[in-house]
Amino acid sequence: MRILAIESSAITASVAVVEDDVLMAEYTVNYKKTHSQTLLPMIDEVFKMTEMEPESIDVVAVSVGPGSFTGLRIGAATGKGIAFATGRDMVEVPTLAAMAYNMYGTDKLICPVMDAKRRHLYAGLYRFNKSGEVENIKEQMLISYEDLSDMINKMGQSVVFIGDGIAVAKDTFIEKLEVEYEFAAAHMNTQRAGSVAMLAKAMVARGETVPAEALRPDYLRPSQAEREKMGDNS
Repeated sequence: MRILAIESSAITASVAVVEDDVLMAEYTVNYKKTHSQTLLPMIDEVFKMTEMEPESIDVVAVSVGPGSFTGLRIGAATGKGIAFATGRDMVEVPTLAAMAYNMYGTDKLICPVMDAKRRHLYAGLYRFNKSGEVENIKEQMLISYEDLSDMINKMGQSVVFIGDGIAVAKDTFIEKLEVEYEFAAAHMNTQRAGSVAMLAKAMVARGETVPAEALRPDYLRPSQAEREKMGDNS
């Protein structure tokens, strides 16, 4: 099973190819360039360096959100283009669950957090079971810094945070949290297509693939334009 994975939910652009249990290539850039500039050249470079053709891919996995509206749309469109061209199915990989894979092997509660602005985070709670599969403890959600802290306190378990939401919510976590906690190191703290691919592999094994035309980003909240149309300018 050869999986091409695409991650574009935030500033980070990342592309990876995983074959069975081998990470054959991963190209990650965490810099302020638009994904429309970076993703296709990165995919092309990965194929060149591994001497692969797009037709050799068995499935295309895309991180579908939550995250940046623009980034998610670009990632979905890029993945769909490759899937349509090659006739391959796709996997809709939840962004936060894929981020949890960065912490593979930990016995702690894993809390990926992404900055959703307005003192809110996209967050979820995950744990690895004895079989090495990630389990959803709390599904992806949009939540305030304070409410997430309260939720974790009520669970009463050690937690490790991962993601760009740490930078904006760190002071609140330090003030509010009553359980043991830690923040992921820099090399583990960003979205990675390799993690998207590994979660996609488990999803493929469960039959969780979709045709390219069915793949949809999961924004978790309306866009600013949609909120303004509904009269919510917050």
